[in-house]
Amino acid sequence: MSPPRGQRALFFSHTRKTFYMNAFASNTESGFSSLVIRNLVKEYAPGKPVLKNISLTFDKSELVAIIGPSGTGKSTLIRCVNRLVEPTSGAILLDGKDLVTVRGKALREARRSIGMVFQEYNLVERLTVMENLLTGRLGYTSAFNAWLRRFTAEDIRRAFEMLEVVGLSEFANQRADSLSGGQRQRVGISRAVMQGPSLILADEPTSSLDPKTSVEIMELLQRVARAKNIPVIVNMHDVELAKRFASRIIGMSNGHVVYDGPPAGLGDDRLKQIYGGESWLQ
Repeated sequence: MSPPRGQRALFFSHTRKTFYMNAFASNTESGFSSLVIRNLVKEYAPGKPVLKNISLTFDKSELVAIIGPSGTGKSTLIRCVNRLVEPTSGAILLDGKDLVTVRGKALREARRSIGMVFQEYNLVERLTVMENLLTGRLGYTSAFNAWLRRFTAEDIRRAFEMLEVVGLSEFANQRADSLSGGQRQRVGISRAVMQGPSLILADEPTSSLDPKTSVEIMELLQRVARAKNIPVIVNMHDVELAKRFASRIIGMSNGHVVYDGPPAGLGDDRLKQIYGGESWLQ
């Protein structure tokens, strides 16, 4: 699948800035969004909460990093927001709508506005790169058209633009299982952008990548937050990478938020509070 000659010529006639902004613009309305989490509790076993009365507000177009030791509830928090995990109690308000209470069609519609980037990419391996990007539009496509893989010309144009931006245009017709880890993650981020989300969640998007590729992925997520004017919330283990790219860092320990502030405030004392001990700081 390749774009018409005139369309490809149009790509390169824009200035670099205009091109990037057009590519990150969505088919649906997006932009400034507010996410409010109130007294969130999650128990996998009765009486043993993983999340303990978490209350947070995200109301800026910024990249926010959530850090903390394994098992402290970082992934559970992100997955409660998009309801991949059912909260035990509390409220999750996205632009005023409580995601905890919605069901059925209303839940499917709410999920359209939440882009998700996964640690293990979650691509359909047998589909091409282009087809994987277009799955980001399935929430806006009828079941019949989805079954036929029939998408609008505008959706296809946006997908080609996204591939240009992330440097994968030459891979449009290749199967996803032929890509490297970094390339797969760029496809995953592009698919999330194709949804036209008002919020993007990323669950350890760099944990399987080498240092150079990890920086490239964080740069891309940072650009998405700025260009689309939305919060991008990233759960991660690499503290230095979080401090480099996030404008706000949330530190979790034992199911609680123990730090919420700028990277500059995350000194050794705070890191000891989050992770415990100090030998790992050497």
